[in-house]
Amino acid sequence: MDMPTAIPSPATQAIPLDEKRWRKTLFGMLLDSRARFGGKREVIEDNQRKPMTFDRVVIGAQVLGRVFAAKTKRGERVGLLLPNVATVAPAFFGLVAFGRVPAMLNFSAGPKNLLVACKAADIKHVISSRRFIAEGKLEELVAALQAHVEILWLEDIGKTVSKFDKLRGVVSSWLARPLHALSRVKPDDIAVLLFTSGSEGAPKGVALTHANVLANVEQFLRTLELKSDDSLFNPLPVFHSFGMTVGLIAPFAIGMRVFFYPTPLHYKQIPALVRDSGSTILIGTDTFAAGWARMAEPEDFAKLRLVVLGAEKIKPATRTLWRDRFGIELFEGYGATEAAPVVSANTPLYHRDGTVGRLLPGMSYRIEPVPGLEEGGRFWIRGPNVMLGYMRESAPGVLEKTPDGWHDTGDIVTLDADGYITIRGRAKRFAKIGGEMISLAAVEAYAAQVWPDNIHAAVSVPDERKGEQIVLVTDRVEADRNALIASAKVHGVPEIMVPKRIVTVEALPMLATGKTDYLAIAALARG
Repeated sequence: MDMPTAIPSPATQAIPLDEKRWRKTLFGMLLDSRARFGGKREVIEDNQRKPMTFDRVVIGAQVLGRVFAAKTKRGERVGLLLPNVATVAPAFFGLVAFGRVPAMLNFSAGPKNLLVACKAADIKHVISSRRFIAEGKLEELVAALQAHVEILWLEDIGKTVSKFDKLRGVVSSWLARPLHALSRVKPDDIAVLLFTSGSEGAPKGVALTHANVLANVEQFLRTLELKSDDSLFNPLPVFHSFGMTVGLIAPFAIGMRVFFYPTPLHYKQIPALVRDSGSTILIGTDTFAAGWARMAEPEDFAKLRLVVLGAEKIKPATRTLWRDRFGIELFEGYGATEAAPVVSANTPLYHRDGTVGRLLPGMSYRIEPVPGLEEGGRFWIRGPNVMLGYMRESAPGVLEKTPDGWHDTGDIVTLDADGYITIRGRAKRFAKIGGEMISLAAVEAYAAQVWPDNIHAAVSVPDERKGEQIVLVTDRVEADRNALIASAKVHGVPEIMVPKRIVTVEALPMLATGKTDYLAIAALARG
């Protein structure tokens, strides 16, 4: 099939990106920011309420990085199995400073998916914390890992670090730039390995270069106009691409303070911490934002000027809740791990409800028609933030390069005349019934109109007569299919869109990233 011509975003094609800001390494960026904002500038804090300065992060990176380098090889992918704590910063930057590649492991993925990730990236060493494993009750996970990798415990490393090592770290921090030059790390080298969520299949390693990540930081900083005097509250895990790039790298890039919180699920605690930390920016997902808003007092979010949500569509009820209770607009963005991750975003200046905003500066797109689908098409993207390639379990440690720089997002989208993007659904999330393509996302939206106070997920399962049938999995206790049929008739919804069966569950399976776990839901639908 002939591909449509690549089209720059109509919103951003006239805005050039400053390559000097992202044609560098991640550690080089850290050193540049320290020089610009001062070593005593506090930049990262967590629940322990002991802020880290630029100097402390750089010194920690030198001390830890030297230990990691002694146990690993240059270019080796080294697993990071840590929660959202400030210690992540010196551990992460310590690896990249010495030419190692942090591989961000999802501790909520379960032993099977975690081992697939380790095999795909050919990981031999994993950095973790005994305290974190004990508090998270992850002993079973670690036992499965230890059969295949060596765990480097931060507590054990801390005991071996002498006064001389610390002094050496301080001196090295003064000489960090020439020492980093000796590591021969380049902007186009792999900087970090993230993993796809596994919501639709086995996790794949996503290889992002230093330039990929920093280009994306430059793209969304320019689009959202984040400032050094902002303060970001980040409850998203660093193994999530949004949590890593927006929540960890961006604050260091512009000297913006960031508050790390270990889980977005603490709905009662987070609103008060947003207030106490003086945060002006909050990131999350629709599910998490709805939970926080229900538990918050109006003064908790009084200082917020920007709330950006991704990973899932913002529900009208969530948007209304934030507007009515706090007078705050929610800005929906769209991303893919393969794009480091931000692809588009609504902003205070350019905003259209129901869309995911306009493409970021420096990006191009094309839309590939899908047989049987009248509106929209498959969304392909290209830009300086698009990954170098995948690593798969079938070929451990081997980089499968992105062809011609184009990435197939797997999403079905439409674009309006002003460049606003609307996500119609995943290409994999369409059912073919009687030769017609039915969007499962549209089925979910329709069910939400009928039962707005519940959560729903639609999946397709094999059907002997029509090829596939739609099953709705919902947390509504008395979900009567007749109510869906009656509403469909009133609103002119084709009966082919009405689910054939309804499965009621207490709670829908969710991933730690806030995404719906469609693999688990499909298993429930099959019964």
